[in-house]
Amino acid sequence: MSSLVAYEDSDSEEDDHDQTVEEISALRTGSFQHNKDVKMCNSLEITPCPHIFTPDPDRSVLEYHENALERGSFSLHPRQSWDREYGSDGTAPEKHFRDTVAPLSLPVTPKIISAMQTLPNMPQSFSDGLNSKRHHTVQPGVRPYIPKRQRLAPSVEITDPKHPGGQASGNQTRESQILSEVSARVKPYLAHKAGAAGIPRRLLMSLGGHQGPVNTVQWCPVPHLSHLLLSASMDKTFKVWDGAESGQCLRVYTCHSGAVRDACWTPCGRRLLTGSFDNKALITDVETGQQVVKLDNQFKVMCAVLHPSNPEVFLCGGYSSMVKAWDSRSCKVEKVYKAGIQQTLDILFLRGGVDFITSSDCVSRDSADRTLIAWDYETTAKLSNQIYQERFTCPSLALHPLEESFVAQTNGDYMAAFSCQQPFRMNKRRRYEGHKVEGYAVQCEFSLDGSILASGSSTGSAHFYDYHNARMLHTLRAHSQPCLCVSQHPVLPATAATCDWAGEIKVWQ
Repeated sequence: MSSLVAYEDSDSEEDDHDQTVEEISALRTGSFQHNKDVKMCNSLEITPCPHIFTPDPDRSVLEYHENALERGSFSLHPRQSWDREYGSDGTAPEKHFRDTVAPLSLPVTPKIISAMQTLPNMPQSFSDGLNSKRHHTVQPGVRPYIPKRQRLAPSVEITDPKHPGGQASGNQTRESQILSEVSARVKPYLAHKAGAAGIPRRLLMSLGGHQGPVNTVQWCPVPHLSHLLLSASMDKTFKVWDGAESGQCLRVYTCHSGAVRDACWTPCGRRLLTGSFDNKALITDVETGQQVVKLDNQFKVMCAVLHPSNPEVFLCGGYSSMVKAWDSRSCKVEKVYKAGIQQTLDILFLRGGVDFITSSDCVSRDSADRTLIAWDYETTAKLSNQIYQERFTCPSLALHPLEESFVAQTNGDYMAAFSCQQPFRMNKRRRYEGHKVEGYAVQCEFSLDGSILASGSSTGSAHFYDYHNARMLHTLRAHSQPCLCVSQHPVLPATAATCDWAGEIKVWQ
């Protein structure tokens, strides 16, 4: 006969509580029917007996249960022992019931104790017995009851750097806190208005862990989460780091089966958009690492960018003559932009998301009439393909945060400035020179106030220019391998992150 109690999952614990109260109330009044005796015995996996609860007519039903609950068990007897001790008529005049019956101990559940205490006119001895059983020791071999809501609650195992192997102490699990903590270094700057951007001069920390070239690094755009640094690598992974204090890798995402070419944060800071050479574009949850959206572009993705006014929509370009606009809610292609090109190198939405610019590797013999193309987002029509006339490809684009202008990184070892208004004319008086590109996908980026334009270099240096007069302000000897990206921090002054072709990431201040 098993002595384990089988608990059933229930979405409503209040219904079970009310039912238990009604049954115990019936015991107090003596109106507990035989069918309820059978139901209660079946729930405890005990063979029912008609006289099991009232063997002695001189003693009340409640008294038996008071004594049983004070001992922490119900004194019940199986049918086979009943016939052997009391005979077929169920009487035993020469022996008392409790002296002859070997009790079958069953643990008193918290649900029964709670129901008992809600009954009116509860004797003091009975209430004291219930309270003493709240902290009883669970018998060996019996699993304690865990509520269904607690069993189904998600938990993520974390690593503890203080223990060998990085395992959590005691194998404990808890929810990840990547997005719930504010860096102590960033917190003092949140209450103040951002001042003029500065230029980093010294190395703050070096982050190693990628096994291939790191294509891009990007700080989280949400101010109180701006200590988080995103990196995407050719080793098929993208990672989130604590780039402000510890330099620890907070999570590694291995969702792609190919090199991760581009990655960016969503405006809320809770999800990541990535494009890969496995033809997939993914939206991944930062905390859980789960894939929220997985889309097949049917071509290698070189660039992926969110719509500025509708983050549910994003564009993907790559090894194809088309650029696709996806809706992450329906997982369907909303628009297709067709151009006679071989591949798209970068996509840049202009202010408001009405128009966008694409950069391609297509250069004709006489003119670069398809190097930069302006598109109307709604109609998918070309607005202009005569923007950049020099015969150099443009691996990256950057939008000025305040003015109606953008810059294009060119393989001519300079950056060119353009107007955001039609006909998107190039400003020939602003030419940012001094760095090398040499065929690498070197990116450029503005500071938050738009005063400083930063660029990587194939020589491994990071270059900082004054945007208004195109004068070079500082050259940072950052890496020994080509520096592919320089990302300036949106909150911390004079702070930037760089990455290189060898897989190294550095934070400068």
